[in-house]
Amino acid sequence: MLMVIPNSRMIYVIVFLGCIGLMSAALFFEHVMLLDPCPLCILQRIMVIATAAVALVAAIHGPKNLGIKLYGVLMILTSVIGGGISIRQLWLQSLPEDQVPACGASLDYLLDVFPVTEVLNMVLTGDGTCAEVVWTFLGISIPGWTLVGFIGLTAIGIFQILHPKYQSS
Repeated sequence: MLMVIPNSRMIYVIVFLGCIGLMSAALFFEHVMLLDPCPLCILQRIMVIATAAVALVAAIHGPKNLGIKLYGVLMILTSVIGGGISIRQLWLQSLPEDQVPACGASLDYLLDVFPVTEVLNMVLTGDGTCAEVVWTFLGISIPGWTLVGFIGLTAIGIFQILHPKYQSS
């Protein structure tokens, strides 16, 4: 049986819908399960949204070879940054309790008081709320599953670069 690979425009639509799925899960955790997102969780959400935006623009644009590769690079960039943030949170979650940084102020407060660059530095350092494991599935925490998503998105971006396929008019 021959597997038909969709054209790049359809792949970008699928990526966009996948990112919508990731954000839906995040909002379910926050509003239904009442799990407050930590600052690193919020940054991961921002990178999922950025990846979704790249995929949506690419799907609407429907580029040819060079454009497909450019959008693939942008998708890889946003996914790798998001994956790096996930890895940072997983590292914080792996620390012994006595080495976990103290909990800090809320992200809203930090943005009101400090410049964005300083807030970003503080948030990436992480705090005690980022180290807390509040939910797992198959022994993997939320940032672990988010990392799996970012790895998949990166792989799709690499595929788009290596095998651009546009729909001929």
